Amino acid sequence: MENLNTQSAFVSTIAGAVAKKEALFEQSKARYFVRSMYAGAMLVLATAAGVYAADYINITNPQVGKFIYSFLFAFGLSFILFLHHELVTSNMMYLTVGMYHKLIKPKKACQILAFCTLGNLLGAIVAALLVSNTGAFSHLTAESFIVTTVAGKLSKGLMQVFIEAIAANIFVNIAILGYLLAKTEFAKLLLVFGAIFMFVFLGYEHVVANFGSFAMVAFSSYESDFIQVIPVLLAWVVAWVGNYIGGGLVMGLVYAWLNDEGLSLRD
Repeated sequence: MENLNTQSAFVSTIAGAVAKKEALFEQSKARYFVRSMYAGAMLVLATAAGVYAADYINITNPQVGKFIYSFLFAFGLSFILFLHHELVTSNMMYLTVGMYHKLIKPKKACQILAFCTLGNLLGAIVAALLVSNTGAFSHLTAESFIVTTVAGKLSKGLMQVFIEAIAANIFVNIAILGYLLAKTEFAKLLLVFGAIFMFVFLGYEHVVANFGSFAMVAFSSYESDFIQVIPVLLAWVVAWVGNYIGGGLVMGLVYAWLNDEGLSLRD
């Protein structure tokens, strides 16, 4: 492990976060799992508010609904950051930096990523089951925003899902890095909302968001013919791998390398 006194602010911040994640994972896997479940649930709650608002807005302003949805979805990541929940797509960056700088062993990092993914999935499913049975989602149709969004995602080829997943987690971890390095709460929120709005508006693929949105349609009263087990699982797996490349390698590994000890310019 590097001497903390010679680390950049970026690496020392990541080191503190990784140490807390590993400690909680070792001390209480149940508590770590619950924090992971809450992260999945937060994205479902933000998705639910966003798609419901989009349907309302689209009645009179059909081109505005997607803007509203993208804006409201950004609250989901804000909830996760400020409430200290565990999101696998940000942990891809944290733990890859941690492995590069020898702050955590690869085996332990992989265990945490797998555990966090399962927690995010279960939290998203539970939250989706809850909200899909509320009045707001009791009358979904083929034209409902959530239905058309999920149908569009499942109609993509796997290579497109893969590429868009890489891009999505680059945006997400720009938000995370901005949150870590910005000096004021306003700046943190502005960077988070900006980056998340962009990837959502572009329709890119975030595996945990997809856990929730797919489950919301599956659990709703709407009878879809596009929610099928194999295509859904393939879309999730490919999005996870793409998210790791975008968040873990493009952002995490590269920023870890950019902040090697001894360089004159570090974050």
